[in-house]
This record gives sequence, C-alpha cells and structure tokens, in this order.
Amino acid sequence: MEDTHGRPGNGWRQVAAGLPPAVRLVWGAGRWWALGLTALAVTAGAVPVANAWLMRTVLNDLAVGAAPAAVLAAAAALAVLGVATAVTTALQVYAEDELGRRVGLHADDRLFTAVNRLPGLGRFEDPAFLDRLRLAADNGGQTPAQVLQAALGLVAGLVTVLGFVGSLVVIHPVLAGVVLLGTLPALWGQLGLSRRRAAMIWRLGPVERRELFYRDLMSSAEAAKEIRLFGLGDMLRGRMLTERRRANDENRRMDRRDMSVQVAAGLLSALISGGGLVWVVLRADAGSGAVGDVALYIAAVGAVQQGMAGMISLLAQAHQRLLLFTHYRDVVAVEPDLAAGTGGAGPLTGRIELRDVWFRYTPDQPWVLRGVDLDIPAGTALGLVGLNGSGKSTLVKLLCRFYDPDRGTIAWDGTDIRDVDPAVLRERIGAVFQDYMTYDMTAAENIGLGDRSRAGDRAAIEAAARRAGVHDAVAALPHGYDTLITRIFYQGDGSEQGVDLSGGQQQRIAIARALLREERDLLILDEPSAGLDAEAEYELHTRLREQRRGRTSLLVSHRLGALRDADRIVVLDGGTIAESGTHGELMAADGVYARLFSIQAEGYRRDEGDREDERRRRDEEAPC
Repeated sequence: MEDTHGRPGNGWRQVAAGLPPAVRLVWGAGRWWALGLTALAVTAGAVPVANAWLMRTVLNDLAVGAAPAAVLAAAAALAVLGVATAVTTALQVYAEDELGRRVGLHADDRLFTAVNRLPGLGRFEDPAFLDRLRLAADNGGQTPAQVLQAALGLVAGLVTVLGFVGSLVVIHPVLAGVVLLGTLPALWGQLGLSRRRAAMIWRLGPVERRELFYRDLMSSAEAAKEIRLFGLGDMLRGRMLTERRRANDENRRMDRRDMSVQVAAGLLSALISGGGLVWVVLRADAGSGAVGDVALYIAAVGAVQQGMAGMISLLAQAHQRLLLFTHYRDVVAVEPDLAAGTGGAGPLTGRIELRDVWFRYTPDQPWVLRGVDLDIPAGTALGLVGLNGSGKSTLVKLLCRFYDPDRGTIAWDGTDIRDVDPAVLRERIGAVFQDYMTYDMTAAENIGLGDRSRAGDRAAIEAAARRAGVHDAVAALPHGYDTLITRIFYQGDGSEQGVDLSGGQQQRIAIARALLREERDLLILDEPSAGLDAEAEYELHTRLREQRRGRTSLLVSHRLGALRDADRIVVLDGGTIAESGTHGELMAADGVYARLFSIQAEGYRRDEGDREDERRRRDEEAPC
C-alpha cells in the first residue's frame, strides 16, 4: 500500500502483508535451519528461568540448613545450565549466520529474476523505481532472516518473561501486574519510532543515491581525467558532503527521539523495580516472605524488564523491516512495462513498417516522434539522419521494442511487434548502440556476450573481431582473448591487473559483439564509428559494407559520408520525417540533408586547405 507520493504506508496492514512472503522466503531457503533455530530459541528462553529457580533453591536450602547433597545437586545443575547456555549461544550464532546466507541468496535470486523479466527500459529510466530497487536490494535479502531472528528472539523472550512473571506471581500477583504494565509505554514509543524510521529511509533514498553518485564519480577511472583537468574534485566533494549532511541531520533527529523514548522507559523501569525491591525486602524482613524470594525477585524483575525491552526492540525492528520489505515485494511483483506478446517473428522476408508512430517518454514530456511513417524493405540499408534530439535513438529503441509507441504500429512482415514476445523479436536483431557497453570481463567474453550460444566458439569470436578490425589489437594483449579489458579487477590468480583498451578499440569490441549475431535479420548500427579517426572510420565502414551486403540494416550517424551508399536515407527533424531519398536525390532537393552534408564537406575541405597552405608556407620558407 502506498500513499499518493509513492511512499510506503505506515500501518499494520503492510506489516501483516509482508509477513507471509518473508516466512515463505525463509522456509524455501532453509526450513530445517529455521526449525533448528526455533528449538534453540525455546531452550535459550527456558535456561534463565531454570537458572533463577535453582538459585532460589540453593539459597533457601542454605538458609534452612538442608543436607549438603541436596545443595550440591542444585549447584551441579546450575553448572550444567551454564554449559548449556554457552553451547546454545554458539549454535544460535552459527545457525543464524548460515540461514541469513541462504535466505539472502534465495531473495536476491527472486529479486533479480523479477528485474530481468522486465522487457523494456521504462522502469530503468524512472527515478522512483530506481530508489525502490535499491531499497529492495538492501532489505529484501536481509529482512526475512532478520524477521525470523526477531520472531525467535520474541519466542525466547516470551518463554523467559512468562517464566519470571510466574515467579513474580509466586511472590505476589500484584507485583507481576505492575512490572508488566510498566513496559507498555516503551512498546508504544518503539513502534512509533519504527514507523518514523521506515518513512525516513524512504525519504532519504534520493539523497543517498546522489551522495553515492558523487562518491562514485570521484573514485571513477573514467571520470578521473575530466575531474582533474577541470578541477571538479572540490565541487563534487562539497556536493557529496552536502547530501551526507542532509542524511545525517535526518538520522540525528531520529536518534534524539529514540534517546528520549529510551530515557523515559528506563526511568519508569527503574522506579518500578526499585520500589518493588524495597517492598520485597521489607516483606522478607517482616517474616512474610523467604530470603530466597529477594534473590528471585532481583533476578525476575531484571529479567522481565530486560526481556520485555528486548522483545519490544525486536518487535519494533521487525515492524520497521517489514515496512521496508514492501519495496522488495513491490519489485518482485512489478508489472511488466510492456504488454506481453506471445507470438513469434520469423525471418524477415518482406519489410518493417512504421505507421503513424507517436511516442513520448512520459505524459508530461513533449512528443519525441510525431506521426512517423517508414518502410524498411528486407535486404536494404536505410540511413537515418537528424540533428541531436530529432528522435533517431528513440526510433531505434522502438524497433528493438524497449518501448511501445503511444500511437501507431510497428510491423514485422505485417505482424504488429506488440504481439511478438520481445525476447523472440530481439533474437532476430543485432545492434551497436551509441552508448555501447564495455564489460569488465575478458575480451572473448565481451564479444561472446553478443550470442551466448556461440560464447565458447573461439573461432567465431575471432572471426567477428576480424570483421570489426580489432583482432590484431586483442591478439597482442598479454593473454590474448583471455585478457581482462579492465583495470578494476586482477587477472587470473590476482598477480597482475587487466588492461584498458582505447576508446576506439572498445567501440570495435562492441561492434564485434554485434557482428557475432551474423545470422540476424536486422542489423542496427547507431553511430558505430563515432569514436574512430578518419582512417579507422573508413576502414570500418568498408568492412561493415561487406558484412551487411544483402542484409536489412539501419544506419544512424552524424557523419553523413558514412551513409552515402545506403539504399535510402531518411532525415528526421523535430520527430517527423522531413526528407527521404537516395544521397543523390537529397542533394538535388537542396533541403536539410544537402545543407548538413555541405557543412560537413566544407569543414573537411577547409581542413585540407589549411593543411595545404601550411605545407606551401613551409616550402617557401625552406632554405634553397
């Protein structure tokens, strides 16, 4: 249950709703460990009560001059209980840790299975979902085991408290009632604090995520160059500390409330226990009670108050944890961000068609695509041109079905791709994205991720690397294709670091990853040569031209010369198709494409002219 701001509710309904799934996680991960812990908890709760009664027996026997054998038997039983306490405590610690590991593994498996079931990108570009996912990851694996530990602690505490309350009843029933009633204000205060703390953790989610962002930037190898060049370190450190101070202020206020409740509860407990002790001592002195009753009272009232305080604390912690567990339950049960298509997509033999496609990322943002109509016949190459923000990358996302259009349809050989299972559709697509990934893995793994069915086929991986023009660079690495292409991990046995590749080499690795999917029907190349020099770009496009010959491909680039040989070029402007045709037709039309191409060509000519003037000047200045 959430309020209108997406924060978790604070009532017992959320706690009650979270308890069954938490129990199921524990039961599924380690039922025998849970049962064993339950038995240990009951034993741990009973031992202090037995210990107090044996102590009472020893004192009373000594007071009345009982036989030495009886006194020694009771003392021996006390020693046995001491050993049992030590063994029980050690077993509990080990069992709790082991169960925690098992539950954490089981919970993380369920959480990220649910995350991987999300077929689109919408959730991952939603800040509220990212905050919820972080809290789910932080609390999902810990909460079930901690709730079980709290429940077992409550069981042990309840056994202890009931045993000692019975002891107080033996001394005097009213005394037992007063001691128990004195714990109720602490219970009320702690539950209120747990609700406040759970709400605070949700409020601090964005604050802590921003703090982590600045912290990661300052320790990032990728950002280190710019941070030092532009002198950004102090600014980022200041922003990180500002977010930390905001979080600290919130936590400080909560700690002060906690301290106030603790002090008030402690004073009340001290007054009750002190007053009761005076009464019991006076009663024993007057001959109305036994000497052992004084020892029993001291043990009982301390145990009841400590036991109740412990139970209240455990209950409050479980309450808070179950409130935070709401995030885990919400993520695990999150609805897919795309409608689940169940149909298939066969080999592309006809065309991909976009009909009156409109799209915007959220209802309060402007339209990114507005009424786009587009055909991509099978076996042809379509070039996509446009200024930044014109909708090119968004169109790529729609073709991969990371999002669905708000209006209109995209059809694969006449079948609306909304009716196709996204995983099946993507099996027919290979792509290099503008924001490509370099994984902190070996070079072979980086390429093999493009087609998991061929990840172990070294010949296929090397062939893809050759087509991307990166084979020689990879083969020259210290461990060839088995070299880690990252410096944040150690290679193999930890004796040496991995290596960093240049930006252009990383881009070629990403291209090789896409080319490993050579049997796919649609190849999408979104700015595949943006990080390459002119010679490397020319070489790459020559290789790619051979690779996509006779295949359906979508080419997106700001470098218009790379698109000249496309069968058709489409110009996006403001989310609509402004022009469409071959390179020659668009140049003859003298529109947006011709203007952009001429600007780039003039830049190249100017650069070449400047170089020619410099050569001429040097020749003239050279001595005869």
